[in-house]
Amino acid sequence: MSDLKLFRTDTTNSGMTEVTPRLAEAEAGVQGLVEAHMETLLGVQCLASEYGTGPVHGGRIDSLGLDENGSPVIVEYKRGVDAGVINQGLFYLAWLMDHRAEFEQLVRDRLGVTAASQVLWSGPRLICIAGDFTRYDVHAVREHRRSIDLVRYRLFGSDLLSLETVAS
Repeated sequence: MSDLKLFRTDTTNSGMTEVTPRLAEAEAGVQGLVEAHMETLLGVQCLASEYGTGPVHGGRIDSLGLDENGSPVIVEYKRGVDAGVINQGLFYLAWLMDHRAEFEQLVRDRLGVTAASQVLWSGPRLICIAGDFTRYDVHAVREHRRSIDLVRYRLFGSDLLSLETVAS
């Protein structure tokens, strides 16, 4: 499942116990955990969760945010491997570029007029967080001209989370 191995030290018996990695029970579990700590984990300020794209596009962006440089960020989550995660994210990225005023209004409502006037549209980002990615996903990201990050997550025990950038 993961190349990362994590061990708990047992000082009483001088032994080591491996903490087995696992995936979240549901996509919403990963999303909730990341959104609650998005600035710490990704350097992104979360502006909205499950943001509706309206009746024409008929979707919901998992997380919508603003990074430390002022660039818009879309975060899409998948519990495991999903070959459609990049296409879904690119669909929402196209929506975002067509709805700049709506995004700026969201920034204005959440962070104020100054932040909204400083949104950097030259570098919108897509971050896909999933249990894993296909080799086609990794290849597509390396060939694409936009800023796309593929991030693999793993949960260890009840209190540890790992995030590993697979491609950027």
